[in-house]
Amino acid sequence: MESQYQNIYHEVIEKCRKGDTKAQFELYKLYYKPIYNICLRMVGNTVEAEDVMQEAFLKAFTKIDTYEGKVSFGAWLKRIVINRSLDQLKKRKVKFEELNEKIPDEEPVKIEISEIQMEHLKKTVQKLPDGYRVILSLHLLEGYDHEEIAQILGITNVSSRTQYLRAKLKLRQMLHKEELFEYN
Repeated sequence: MESQYQNIYHEVIEKCRKGDTKAQFELYKLYYKPIYNICLRMVGNTVEAEDVMQEAFLKAFTKIDTYEGKVSFGAWLKRIVINRSLDQLKKRKVKFEELNEKIPDEEPVKIEISEIQMEHLKKTVQKLPDGYRVILSLHLLEGYDHEEIAQILGITNVSSRTQYLRAKLKLRQMLHKEELFEYN
């Protein structure tokens, strides 16, 4: 079943390579929602997220000849989106700290979350400082490991882990302050 989807996307991608605007719009419709969500999680602002998304699609369509098919088109596009989001954050002078201290891994915390709490959690994540939000989003939501995050952001693996743990701690403090979640 997966190969069937790849064949469908392959045809659309080939049409995009030839400058077919209908095919470009078809790819846009397939990917705009998840791409927008990535942008929003990364930059934390709806207007900027829309701008970054549009810039990423524009770059993808102008550079589609460089897509070699070694990874899925979605993964290729996602990397463009993450890079554009990071460029946007750099404009804000967001610094990803290089840290050498070691923080031990924490035990996972399991909690029950209602839909209302989930919406509040998402809003609280958006209030995190940019550097924390980016690493938290890349790790938890986009599925990158700390080695990949370190490579993307140009920091060490230890720095990625440290900032991730600090982001979780900050998020926990913010949520505890609002008394929305109880932790043991």
